[in-house]
Amino acid sequence: MFNPNTNMTYPEAQELFERLLKLDYHPVAIKFFKSEEEAAKYPAEKKAAAKMTFCQFTAASRMANYVLKGNDSNILCENCLTSFGYTEPSDEEAKGHFKYVIDDEYAKEVMASKPRLSMGELKVFMTAPLAKTPVEPDVVMFVCNPLQAYHILNDFVGAFHVHPLQFNYTVNSAVCGGAVWSYMNHKPNMNTMCSGSYTSGKTEKGEVNVFIPGDQILDVARQLAHRTEVMGGASFPYNGTEWPGLDACKKCPMIRFKDAE
Repeated sequence: MFNPNTNMTYPEAQELFERLLKLDYHPVAIKFFKSEEEAAKYPAEKKAAAKMTFCQFTAASRMANYVLKGNDSNILCENCLTSFGYTEPSDEEAKGHFKYVIDDEYAKEVMASKPRLSMGELKVFMTAPLAKTPVEPDVVMFVCNPLQAYHILNDFVGAFHVHPLQFNYTVNSAVCGGAVWSYMNHKPNMNTMCSGSYTSGKTEKGEVNVFIPGDQILDVARQLAHRTEVMGGASFPYNGTEWPGLDACKKCPMIRFKDAE
């Protein structure tokens, strides 16, 4: 087991998260480069052959283990272009939100109120499996089930003594906007999939998106390692086992009902 009192690398952190929390995918390191010169120092393994959504960039990194870079010329999704500060919110884009609120003017308000980077601030973005990131990430994203999210966020609470945590939900923009909000506010974030995250980003119905600021991810991993050493297992519901519920009998006498009189 990793000693939580020693330094930790990104590959060690990824191995801990994946093994102890039984993650189905790699955590994704996201980097926002503000200069093309800085981005050029870190080569990508693959490049997009056509325009894609940012959800698809992150899906390729978490599912195919790719280190990727992109910019506004690679992005297909209008929501992402706005969230990343590549374009201004537009009435045309707001029309895509009408189906949720059934109100033209309110759809414009929803579009305008989303977190977004300043216009022109972002030049190039990178997505990479945490273990392969060549640069310190700005945000680390997990696609996981709610129990895994519970563990990750509780380890953040334990590591940083911040409680309770509050998150930012928006209509659409789950991945792009979720990452931007975490980056801009330097706080963890969690949200459901949006329609694009579900379809393009290949998020399953039982999964959520979790975001941790990049400079805090190693402390979260250290807390997971420390808690596992002390408690004998990473699972909160039942200490000492890797899977919750091992000591719960199928015919549990505690959950019983009788006819009402």
